[in-house]
Amino acid sequence: MTKEKLVQDITARDVDFAQWYTDVVKEAELCDYTSVKGCLIYQPNGYAIWENIQSALDKRFKETGVENVYLPMLIPESLLQKEKDHVEGFAPEVAWVTKGGNEELEEKLCVRPTSETLFCDHWSKVVKSYRDLPKLYNQWCSVLRWEKTTRPFLRSREFLWQEGHTLHASAKEAEERTKMMLKVYYDFVTEDLAVPLICGRKTESEKFAGAKDTYTIEAMMHDGKALQSGTSHFFGDGFADAYNIKFLNKSNELEVPNETSWGLSTRIIGAIIMVHGDDSGLVLPPRIAPTQVMIIPIAQHKEGVTEKAEEIYNKLKQTNIRCKIDCSDKTPGWKFSEQEIQGIPARIEIGPKDIENNQAVVVRRDTREKIIISIDELCQKIPTILETMQQDMYDRAKKFMDEHIYAATTKEDMIDIFTNKIGFAKAMWCGSKECEEEIKSLTGGASSRCIPFEEEKLSDSCVFCGKPAKHMVYWGKSY
Repeated sequence: MTKEKLVQDITARDVDFAQWYTDVVKEAELCDYTSVKGCLIYQPNGYAIWENIQSALDKRFKETGVENVYLPMLIPESLLQKEKDHVEGFAPEVAWVTKGGNEELEEKLCVRPTSETLFCDHWSKVVKSYRDLPKLYNQWCSVLRWEKTTRPFLRSREFLWQEGHTLHASAKEAEERTKMMLKVYYDFVTEDLAVPLICGRKTESEKFAGAKDTYTIEAMMHDGKALQSGTSHFFGDGFADAYNIKFLNKSNELEVPNETSWGLSTRIIGAIIMVHGDDSGLVLPPRIAPTQVMIIPIAQHKEGVTEKAEEIYNKLKQTNIRCKIDCSDKTPGWKFSEQEIQGIPARIEIGPKDIENNQAVVVRRDTREKIIISIDELCQKIPTILETMQQDMYDRAKKFMDEHIYAATTKEDMIDIFTNKIGFAKAMWCGSKECEEEIKSLTGGASSRCIPFEEEKLSDSCVFCGKPAKHMVYWGKSY
């Protein structure tokens, strides 16, 4: 198979975006379908990205005082039923276990779609005093939601995520934690994944089941659709009250604590693909890439070439660059294609003439710029190239997002934007759920993405009904 054929295996992004996405996932060997309908196998290339996300995010969590725990994957039906709104929100997606071995269970168990109920049940037993608070917990696990339609990373029945749950003595403290964790997500996604975001509060109809407030980070994909990339929820005392969690305050009086919950899942890998990928495959931000540099010897059958490549490899490893060397018997063109499809941020080409001139050719994955560097300076200059690439990737994505956000002041503006353009609209809204639903209907599915923390005043009137506006909202079609 030639390099040309490899490229043809990926549909052009602007021809069929959905097929392009599926092709990239397949050709980069990120994940694959299984015999379990709606569930995926995370292949080494894909799981390695998740491992790096997990490591970087976990470090950020712990810097805020969060501790990791692990709770059961099965939840008794009676426990789930205690919080009415929560149950109703998840009921269509819940999978149930009704038999153990050959025996019918006395009480059916749901496979966790999320774990608020188990955390609350635990805290009802261990939290007695203000001295027991706050509880700052997180767990890395999988959850199961019986989705009807699935797409790799974006929507599958079982997926990997982290779910943070915290319990606080006051509503003020819980609200502060809710917003703190949203900022942790925002900083991680923008800094480590080079994905620009809009963030803010969800409308009543879009918030998490059982939450008083839901805050979100929203990314714009290359096709203009939104991807909800992480959420942080302020529950107030609703869950704690339903599960009878009480503590003695400093005045020796019983109080109900306030709770938060926040999560980010493997769908963020879908965001990386759809924000940064191109017609040749995946393009990974250097900070999160499992392999940052691929060293490719040219004419490796010639004396000294493989040895020099290995020498460069060993030196780069000593400077904490995540690198690999491809000494397989494939042609250089094939190796280049594999490196590009897998999104490895940079490659180093080293051949007999390069060795003779004490130089190597460094090729950036994002721009394909070729940089000739002295072999003696590779360890010094490669980190700079990777950091420059990281920033450039963010800047390009930010420019794209900014250029595809349009202001709408009339109903006709909204319809035009979502009929003839790709991207988001920002528009004033009266706060009515009916207007929200009408906007979605007339625009072919554009929903409210969030009310930003800093709202612009585009006009005094709701974009749909003309009544006095309460908020400026970002709207967009979404995954």
